Amino acid sequence: MKKSLLVVALLSAFAPMVAQAEAGDIVVRLRATNVNPSVKSSLGETTNAAYGAGVGNTLYGSNTADLQVETNTIPELDISYYLTKNIAAELILAVGTRHDVSVSGTGGVVAHDLGSVNLLPPTLTAQWHFNPDQMIDPYVGAGGAFVLGLDRKLTAVTTVSGVTSNLPIRIDRSAFGAVLQAGFDVNLQDKWLVNFDVKKIWFNTDVKLDSNGVAGLADGFQKIDNLHINPLVVSVGIGKKF
Repeated sequence: MKKSLLVVALLSAFAPMVAQAEAGDIVVRLRATNVNPSVKSSLGETTNAAYGAGVGNTLYGSNTADLQVETNTIPELDISYYLTKNIAAELILAVGTRHDVSVSGTGGVVAHDLGSVNLLPPTLTAQWHFNPDQMIDPYVGAGGAFVLGLDRKLTAVTTVSGVTSNLPIRIDRSAFGAVLQAGFDVNLQDKWLVNFDVKKIWFNTDVKLDSNGVAGLADGFQKIDNLHINPLVVSVGIGKKF
């Protein structure tokens, strides 16, 4: 009997104290977030359409060259507000995520490293929580993101007949994107929790080049790509329910 009581006492001491979610609850999470772009680019083809057949090969070494956007890991703060015990709205407030941008392949008169862009992706989703009163609280969600270009300038360094020129490239506009989400909270003692979250964001933006008349190309900004970035966003972190 004493052994049974001891076991019960130990289990009670170490078991998570699951706080039941209620309307009006607020959860604040701090997460490490990996932003991994899934890029769809038509750089060579769109450049040819803007400047003429074969220009993509001259500039990049291939008429089928693409833009490549590297992955990055950033800190992220998010706030969830429970409208009911099963439905929550989540606002993700991340710092800017900087990504190196380059041209695929080799060759051409353009250096393939174009620099980096800094994107700020505040995201709002509505979530459905299946088991808000349990230790494991899975959820799915959907919403939208506004991807703001904080630093959208790239540079094409060209070398023609021994003369080097720096041609400006810009990401033409910020963009709205659709978001799907899935994840779960692990509820711990004193309203603390551990969170794992995955989001897919779809957004695209125009990329434009000002050739400055180099190699006889038309002057002024011309569209050279419609870039689909479509990142997979994976986060893990801790949170606190208030």
